[in-house]
Amino acid sequence: MKTSFEREGIKLDIQAHPYDFCERNNESVDIIRGLDCDWINYLYAAPHTFFYDDGVGDIASMLRYIVNPPGVTATVHQHLDIGQGEGEPGGVFLDAQGHQVRRYRHGGCICLGRTRRRVEPIYARTGQKRAAALIQWQRRHNRWLRPEVHGPQEISMRAGLVGYGKGGRYFHSTLISSVPGATFTGVVTRSPERKQDVANDHPGVATFDTLAELVAAGVDVVVISTPLASRRALILEAIELGVAVVSDKPFANDAAQARELVEAAERRGVLLSVYQNRRWDSDFLTVRKLIDSDALGEISRFESSIERYSPRSVGKASGGGMLRDLGSHLVDQALVLFGPVERVYGELRFAADEEELDHTFFVALTHANGVVSHLSGSCLQNTPKPRFRVSGSKGCYSVDGLDGQEDAAFAGLTPRSEGERWGVEEHRRWGWFEQGDHRERVPSERGCWLEFYQQLQRAVDEHGSNPVNPHDAIASAQVMDAARLSAREGRVVVL
Repeated sequence: MKTSFEREGIKLDIQAHPYDFCERNNESVDIIRGLDCDWINYLYAAPHTFFYDDGVGDIASMLRYIVNPPGVTATVHQHLDIGQGEGEPGGVFLDAQGHQVRRYRHGGCICLGRTRRRVEPIYARTGQKRAAALIQWQRRHNRWLRPEVHGPQEISMRAGLVGYGKGGRYFHSTLISSVPGATFTGVVTRSPERKQDVANDHPGVATFDTLAELVAAGVDVVVISTPLASRRALILEAIELGVAVVSDKPFANDAAQARELVEAAERRGVLLSVYQNRRWDSDFLTVRKLIDSDALGEISRFESSIERYSPRSVGKASGGGMLRDLGSHLVDQALVLFGPVERVYGELRFAADEEELDHTFFVALTHANGVVSHLSGSCLQNTPKPRFRVSGSKGCYSVDGLDGQEDAAFAGLTPRSEGERWGVEEHRRWGWFEQGDHRERVPSERGCWLEFYQQLQRAVDEHGSNPVNPHDAIASAQVMDAARLSAREGRVVVL
């Protein structure tokens, strides 16, 4: 059976294989009616048009409607079979030519788009009960019920954002809205001022008061960009709702909390990632290229620092202190480059009336491969160190200043608006390679924070790996826990 559906000028061509309901036609109508809720849009005007006198049902009518980019024609070849058990008619999945690809003998099978998965059979005596069971399954696996689209651009990741402070507004929202093919579904914020900011920055993007409302609107992934104190509960809520989750940094208060969140996601079968955007900084990509190409020879010491003078940042609880906030980036980068750590030494400085929120840190790591990393950060430093200094047997690379993507984002620029200019560093900001009297500029790699979301998009669509494995965040948290212990006790901590 082939039919077409047009809405708002966008056409969906549907091909579905009809099958016999074994004289359970009335019961099947109950299934369709049971699916009538805010996340199902019918492809026909009324439920009774789904079925015919001979008991043949148009299964395409159950497909969820998803808004396509203008002008895209979506061809969907899908079949959904709800049976009652062994021996009943199974479902047939057809390819674009109408040939049978796979046949299921048992009930309870769902074949949708790119994902053809077997789920537990839905055994029930009435159609309404089976509908309730299917609704429950849909809510647990919301991202799987999507059509396969062919055209100039595929429908892809639908992302929602929780929190619209500095990070949510200037980093996450601008990147999400710049990902080709992705849909920025909405923002969770209760602040009237921030709701207005969303309306001004992203016309047409909805705002919600709760995470549950955002998920009910239809998202594949939610990005949690709230203060650290509220982050754990929101991540766990999103995991329980069955949607993929991205946590801003810092991921957790400590390694135990990080492990709790990762294990919760693994039990639920939900993708969990951590926003380590500085893996795609221009200067870090340049360092990585130099190390991978052996341009610096055998590395003995890696120095990494983010220092600035910002007294207003002292005592801010949103990031949990400088070590948790900026240190999570520096530790992550060191682990990416040089692997596991064996020994940790740390020093922390606090304001007079603060015992938990450090404003300055220094951490020395001894990696298992022998490299020593010196990491430092401060919001009270008038004369910052080089951003990176990497010492090797063939020479040294150093670079000053911070990656330019941050300033560009605060200036209202986006990867979409800037195109090929985004992430490109001016010649005067390039780093230096030095060996003895020889000194030369090293062209900076192009920074690309957008790459995190592009990789996330592929992971959500099940065509790629997680851009940041959450177990990396556990490892970073263990190092930072050891640094705090070292600072308290004045000793080197062995991991």
